[in-house]
Amino acid sequence: MYILYNAFFSMQYHLGLCWIKVLASRIQVNVIISHMSKNALKIIYGAVALIALIGLFKFAERYGVTGNGNIPASGDNVSSSSDEGQTSLQAGIIEYRNTDYGFAIDLPSGWRGYSIVKGGGWTGYNYIEGKGDVVITSGPGFSIRHPEWTTDNPRQDIPIMIFTLEQWADLSKEKFHLGTAAPIGPTGLGRNSKYVFALPARYNYAFLPGWEEVERIINDKSLKFFN
Repeated sequence: MYILYNAFFSMQYHLGLCWIKVLASRIQVNVIISHMSKNALKIIYGAVALIALIGLFKFAERYGVTGNGNIPASGDNVSSSSDEGQTSLQAGIIEYRNTDYGFAIDLPSGWRGYSIVKGGGWTGYNYIEGKGDVVITSGPGFSIRHPEWTTDNPRQDIPIMIFTLEQWADLSKEKFHLGTAAPIGPTGLGRNSKYVFALPARYNYAFLPGWEEVERIINDKSLKFFN
């Protein structure tokens, strides 16, 4: 801005000098200019330059030009991540909404720009004599990933397992197991009329950065369910 101001001032100075000389020659008052000191002329041209600069800034303010040269886009209260469903609700809260399965989760504003990691489905097994564990059922699952997650510095995801009501009932009756070494099963988070949503057992036992925040999100009852 300082360099721009100096360049603009210099341009105004020389243009102003030419303008005054032309005007003076027409009204035969060159003697006035010849008697004016250079400092006085600088003051006059500086005032003209200042007025022009004020007008420039007023123009920028009037038409919404931001400090980085961008014009603010309308609709900034809604931003898309790598998956659909990210919406700003109020200051400090954004919402991920999944209309396919009927649930939503409120996330802190620091999660803006999260990604959805698919392919985290689960598989149910039943032990059959002579065959071992046999796959008898399966279901979907995915994780909500923090925007600061990287391969070199992973952070704790929010993993969600999805069961039908019948599958959840069968799991509760130990009609199948999930094939994990954990002595406990997944933790139910809630349900709607079609599905039960759950956390995998030991999902945060690696104690990755952000695991405490994820635990708070879960414990704050941030999940909502709808049909």
